[in-house]
Amino acid sequence: MTDHAHLSGRHTSEGHILPVRIYFEDTDFTGVVYHASYIRFLERGRTDYVRLLGVHHKALDAGEMGEPIAFAVARLEIDFKRPARIDDIVEVVTRPKEIRGARIILSQSIRRGSELIVQAVVTVVLVNREGRPQRIPDEMAERFAAAPKITID
Repeated sequence: MTDHAHLSGRHTSEGHILPVRIYFEDTDFTGVVYHASYIRFLERGRTDYVRLLGVHHKALDAGEMGEPIAFAVARLEIDFKRPARIDDIVEVVTRPKEIRGARIILSQSIRRGSELIVQAVVTVVLVNREGRPQRIPDEMAERFAAAPKITID
């Protein structure tokens, strides 16, 4: 079996970093990234951030940390600063701001080199299959606590 861990980005002292190439399908007719595409990039960043902590969506759904649970976006604040364009390579940076109860608040940005493209704050909530909030399981909280410590601005 081939190891594809590099596809999930990497944890650094500034946060989890996931490189993303902009493809034609991500853009509008002018070659500029369509606004909804950024939301998909942010989702990939969050997913791979927790994946590298050893938290996998399939395991959560299977109840491997208690009852079956899933992440649900409860709030998304997003500021579009500059356009990205076809063939650009951007980086999605994900950093935890607050982890408490059933809620995780993440600071996310998309940048091209040092240039800020998008800034977002995303609140996700753990919910059970009925959609009710569920406290973060101890095992998951321990994995977040063991992650590289990141300074939040």
